[in-house]
Parts: sequence; structure tokens; C-alpha cells
Amino acid sequence: MAAVKVRSLAALTRSQSPKIGHYVGEFATPGIGHLLASAGCEFVFFDMEHSGFGFETLKQVLRYFEAADIPAIVRTPSKDYDGIARLCDAGAEGIMAPMIGDSDEAARIVHHMKYPPAGGRGVALGIAHDNFQHGGAPVAERLENANRRTTFFALIETREGAENADEIAAIPGVDCLWVGHFDLSVSLGVPGQFDHPDYLEALNLIVAAAKNHDRSLGRLVASPQEGLHDIEQGFDFICYGTDTAIYQGALIHGISALKDAARIG
Repeated sequence: MAAVKVRSLAALTRSQSPKIGHYVGEFATPGIGHLLASAGCEFVFFDMEHSGFGFETLKQVLRYFEAADIPAIVRTPSKDYDGIARLCDAGAEGIMAPMIGDSDEAARIVHHMKYPPAGGRGVALGIAHDNFQHGGAPVAERLENANRRTTFFALIETREGAENADEIAAIPGVDCLWVGHFDLSVSLGVPGQFDHPDYLEALNLIVAAAKNHDRSLGRLVASPQEGLHDIEQGFDFICYGTDTAIYQGALIHGISALKDAARIG
């Protein structure tokens, strides 16, 4: 029988309590899952869009996260069927697709992720996504279980996506709206200006859409203060920092302190 996970992304999206996680885009090492778990992370955002990670790396690192009981959201660089379905087959239960612009696009991603009758994903059993289970439950039950596990994080990061956020959130199978704040600000013509009225208006549309349709709401934040502000706004998936920024920041602090001390000495 396939192993039963203690936590799942699908279950996390059904809870409005804050979930705190971390972004991994560089350090896909064997110990990464347990490092995150020991820090208290409740999920990981694993980025394949901007990292250069390929499918072989994904297959390995998903097992590292699984061993540490860290649910993984995987950001795909592609919205095409072959990319989405392969991620699911490799064992990714959380799929984040970039630049979702309207409800048709959101529905198409759900169709790629889900087995019939909920979608059109090609059937492959006894592989990574079901822990290589052979036999056991009837096929229909196994497909239904897989559909329950797969979880869609719609990345809203364009003017079009923000304007259509309510209709995107209304699509069955959309579990979370995720704000891509940098790309959204660029799309609005106010790059990096997160206090600009146009950005705040777009952000409010996304927040309202998540509330209207009882969807989770997530964002990557650079500081605990940002995360607390987002929680007050209604965000429940708070992804704290990128692996490179956290490592580099700690290294700069330590090296600078040592150099300053050496000069004083």
C-alpha cells in the first residue's frame, strides 16, 4: 500500500490559518528537506521557472522533501500539457503555473493536472506520483485519489490576471491565488513600486477574489514584517525568503562582522 503523508497541500489550502514556508531555487541538496523541517517550514516553493532545474533534479528533490514531510509547490516554466503532466507524474502535488491571465487559461491548467472525468491527463500508475504502488485499489479509485492530491496555485502577476482574478478564482480546481508582486508591478508600468496606487488596486482585486471564492492566498515575502502585513490582509501561504538571499544575507553579515572586528583588534 502507498505511504500516507501526514500533511498534504490540498489539506493546507482548506485551512485559512497561516502557513509559513521557504523558496528553493538553488540548493537542491539531499539535506534540504530536513533543513527546512528543522527550521519549522510547513511547505516549500520549488522553482523550476527561474532556477534552471530540470526534471531529473525535480524527481530527486521531491523525495528529499517527502522524506522530511515538507509539501512542495513546484513552479513550472511551461503552461503546456507536456510540462504540467510530467511534473504531476514525477510526484509534484502542488503546481504553480505562471502568468495566469483568465479563467480559460486556469481551466486548461486544471485539465492538464487532473485525470478524467475532472480533466484530460494521460493515465500512468505505479510510478512516482503514487509511490510506485502496484495493484491494490481499483483504477478508478486511484485516479480519484490522485485528483484529490493535485493542487493548483494560480500565479497572478499581470494586469490581465488581476482584472480577471475573480473569474480565475471561481474555476473548480483552483486552490490558491498566488501574487507575483514583481511581475505584477512591471505589468502595471510601476516596476518595484509596491506602494503605488495602481499596484495596490490590482492587489486588492486579487485579495478580494480569494475571499469571494474561499481560496487560499499566497506570496513570497522578503521579511517577517512583510509576512505579518500579508497575514493581516488575509494571506495564508507566506513564503519567507529565497534560499540564495537568506544564505547570502547571513554570510555578508558574518563576514562583515569578522572584518570589522579584525580592524578594531
